[in-house]
Amino acid sequence: MFESETRVLIILPRALVDRARGLAGRATMSMKLPVSLQIVIRALIGESLKRPTNPELLANVSRQAETVRRIRSEARRRPIAPQQPRRRASRQRSRSGA
Repeated sequence: MFESETRVLIILPRALVDRARGLAGRATMSMKLPVSLQIVIRALIGESLKRPTNPELLANVSRQAETVRRIRSEARRRPIAPQQPRRRASRQRSRSGA
């Protein structure tokens, strides 16, 4: 589709994806063209990157970075529960040999 592309997996909150789907639906209705969630997300990223010094954008990035740091820090502090050895599922034969 593009001259140079790469695939990216991103994990997004459901509410954010729902809002982007709503935007895709409104764009589809107004433009009378199919607008996918992927198109909307690509456009939002592209437009955001045109404003790298926008205070609201930088505040959002900062909040997300702090949240990730807090989650990882809490995960490191939790004791790791010992894993129990996996038991193989045993197949029981019927006495008739079937």
